[in-house]
Amino acid sequence: MQLYPQVTKVAKYLPDNIVTNDDLAEVTDTSDEWISSRTGIRERRISIKETTSDLATEVAKQLIQDLDVLSIDFILVATMTADYATPSTACLVQSNIGASNAFCLDINAACSGFVFAMSTAEKFLSSGHYKRGLVIGAETMSTMLNWEDRGTAVLFGDGAAGVLLENTAKEKRFIDELIQSDGNRSMALFGKENVDGNPFKAADHRVSTGMQMDGKKIFDFALRDVSKNMMTLLDRNEEFKDSLDYVLAHQANIRILEAISKKTKLPMASFLHNVSNYGNTSAASVPLLLAEKVEDGTLRLQSNQKIMLTGYGAGLTWGSILIKL
Repeated sequence: MQLYPQVTKVAKYLPDNIVTNDDLAEVTDTSDEWISSRTGIRERRISIKETTSDLATEVAKQLIQDLDVLSIDFILVATMTADYATPSTACLVQSNIGASNAFCLDINAACSGFVFAMSTAEKFLSSGHYKRGLVIGAETMSTMLNWEDRGTAVLFGDGAAGVLLENTAKEKRFIDELIQSDGNRSMALFGKENVDGNPFKAADHRVSTGMQMDGKKIFDFALRDVSKNMMTLLDRNEEFKDSLDYVLAHQANIRILEAISKKTKLPMASFLHNVSNYGNTSAASVPLLLAEKVEDGTLRLQSNQKIMLTGYGAGLTWGSILIKL
């Protein structure tokens, strides 16, 4: 009998250090009212010592509890804040948990990363060559920020979350997807450019500027392109369009979620959110929301709840997946 990929376990891990809007107001020209009224964010986690691989490892440890770690076929880590250019964060996680039979790779699609990684993992499992894998979104966005730029520094936080995917479902649970990119608009959002010190080239006197974002272009992109992506996918899947339970969209800004809800005519009540507690955690935001809502009982694994995972961010990248939990 053919078996299909499904989410069988979720986990999350957050740094202990909580930074409130009032805390930020002590180090930059901002206020709780300014931040919360524009973004809905009240606080975020900022790592003091833990790296991205540390956060991802803690998630992986939870996901492999009660499993033979050697049965893990692959580890995918979605991140834009890897510890190193190489080795990959996924390889560091593999070493930390002893999953020596797993192949490993990082996926950098910024805030769309977890959705892209889930799409990739589903293809690996559906090939029939693999049975079990970890998909983790992990970020230490605090390492990329220009803390003097209140337009970006107030938005982001650190964290990690992920899922165990296994070929154990008797019916198809990954129903459809639409994954997109547009490199022509890449400079609307970019971070921490490389400064070239090659002695055989003319001296490069640039200084890395941290995260840079054109807020209006990103808002318009989310409202137009992301909304269209979601509705295109729903229009070709009538079952989901008529009875979608929840949307788990990237947690960038509560105002963006409200605008997408209005544009798509999907009720705001279906848009789960936790951005007020964690800010924008990039590739970690969708799995963090998923794990939190499974923990509080809103979502139930193997329940056949119909959900849409939607990511959007730098690249530009965006995409959605329809899943029956």
